Amino acid sequence: MAEKKATTKKAAETKEVKAPAAKKSTTKKVAAVKADKATVAVNAENIGFKAGDVYQALAAAEKALTVKEIAKAAKISEEETLLGLGWLFKEGKLLSADNNKVVLA
Repeated sequence: MAEKKATTKKAAETKEVKAPAAKKSTTKKVAAVKADKATVAVNAENIGFKAGDVYQALAAAEKALTVKEIAKAAKISEEETLLGLGWLFKEGKLLSADNNKVVLA
């Protein structure tokens, strides 16, 4: 019995004496360029929907916007924005403003 008490005391003492573990430094890994970009379905139906998204974004803004601003407002990619813009330009719904901006006709 005396031996058990001695070992538990030593165990208790070692727990108190232990220093906190040093923090590990975290390194950020820089991701390589994404190999697989999201593909855009190029068909009349999909482009028509993207044109609708672009039109709604321009109508809500009520001012001329750049392609990047339209893509952000419509929550679509810049490639999809360009497809939608092409559709709307062909229909005569858009006008080109200065500084690479587009506005509703």
